[in-house]
Amino acid sequence: MIKRLFFLFLGLFLFALGIVMTIKSNLGTSPWDALHIGLIHFLPLTLGQVSQLTGILVIIVSYFLGMKPGWGTIANMYFIGFFMDVIMDNRWIPDPTSWLFQSGLLLAGILIIGWGSFFYLSAALGAGPRDSFMVGAVTKTGYPVWKVRTVIESSIAILGYFLGGPIGIGTIIIALTLGPSIQWAFSLMGKKAQEIEHDSLRIRLEQ
Repeated sequence: MIKRLFFLFLGLFLFALGIVMTIKSNLGTSPWDALHIGLIHFLPLTLGQVSQLTGILVIIVSYFLGMKPGWGTIANMYFIGFFMDVIMDNRWIPDPTSWLFQSGLLLAGILIIGWGSFFYLSAALGAGPRDSFMVGAVTKTGYPVWKVRTVIESSIAILGYFLGGPIGIGTIIIALTLGPSIQWAFSLMGKKAQEIEHDSLRIRLEQ
């Protein structure tokens, strides 16, 4: 369990770090981050707090879609937002001063998110709120993952855009490379994400 908790928090920190790097690249963010940044224009909250708030709402919706949260799901919802605020408040990631720096920051962020995903998923304490939502939607509708993910990500991107979120070339690059980045991390470690059996919160409480 100590190893699993270490993997969980290492993964969540790396995930938050990668998100901040993609945001700082100023080339466009992922759809969900565009939504979060758009919402802070209207809410008296930090970026991390908005991420936590949307995470809570997504967990609730996912629960009604039949997806029980795990401890990792709850930790994902809270600590990614927490780490994002810590990283941004302390200015650990400098503002890029050139297009080359922007591009490197974006690609490095995507790579780090891939490793963050590997570590927190390998902890097997529950997938993230947004991944659980996607799986629940696939289960309820019967549509393939790519269709459901496309509808969800496109809808969130459109909403984020109209709220003033940063949609740009980086958004497209993230959409095309984030999946392969996660897959690459799992391949290097000789694991498969679909073979990981996650503990639900209910199971852990009953033991």
